Amino acid sequence: MSDPSRPSSAKIIAIANQKGGVGKTTTTINLGAALAERGLRVLVVDLDPQGNSSTGLGIEPGEREYTSYELLLDDVPLNEVVQSTAQENLSLIPATVDLSSADVELVSNEKRSFLLHDALRQPDIDFFRFDYILIDCPPSLNLLTVNAMVAAHSVLVPLQSEFFALEGLSQLMLTIREVRQSANPDLRIEGVLLTMFDARNNLSRQVEDDARDNLGDLVFSTVIPRNVRVSEAPSYAIPVLTYDSQSKGAVAYRALADELLRKNAKLAA
Repeated sequence: MSDPSRPSSAKIIAIANQKGGVGKTTTTINLGAALAERGLRVLVVDLDPQGNSSTGLGIEPGEREYTSYELLLDDVPLNEVVQSTAQENLSLIPATVDLSSADVELVSNEKRSFLLHDALRQPDIDFFRFDYILIDCPPSLNLLTVNAMVAAHSVLVPLQSEFFALEGLSQLMLTIREVRQSANPDLRIEGVLLTMFDARNNLSRQVEDDARDNLGDLVFSTVIPRNVRVSEAPSYAIPVLTYDSQSKGAVAYRALADELLRKNAKLAA
């Protein structure tokens, strides 16, 4: 049995946006890889039934015997669910399409919103000595995303630099507020990350201006450029930091990791 009141030593960040194709999985994988490169121990929790974080970190479907589905619904121990990846310091709880039925199965569970919270705070997690846990959320505001927000200390929101980008943000912010009021009063917004940014494009610059005008310091200084290397890396099942270490995308995700670490160091001071 887990102890829900027991604090986790790792910083838990849910990476969420109900809009698909904004760079959630890409950010989860590459931010995780950049933090691991800095010597921090990182766990990626794949909570998306598409399992793209799992594939992007080189874990084939046949290698996913136990997944986030079993962690949430079957009480499978952490040491059977957590898998190593090819990158040092970077571990993974994989996902498969089985997770797509979890919403229906969770509805009848009275602790349905707290299952991930409790799973990531069971005593077994101390064995792994994780510094950061990054949760790749599905592209919807369903019970899986709510589980991630209840489990997390903060939410990082990738925002694609395109028309209407800010429109869907209000619903996400509303969900975060509801989770704060009902289940996780300490949940905060880690930051909003502009992704697929093209400095040559007037629209990208306009979206950035609008985001910074409306959200102020919540927007990360770092922006993630539209970069072909970032797009190619998943087909090789590795982070862009490994695929092309000097590419603009790799440099940007390292900068994001450093900005995140600076921000959290200030909060801890």
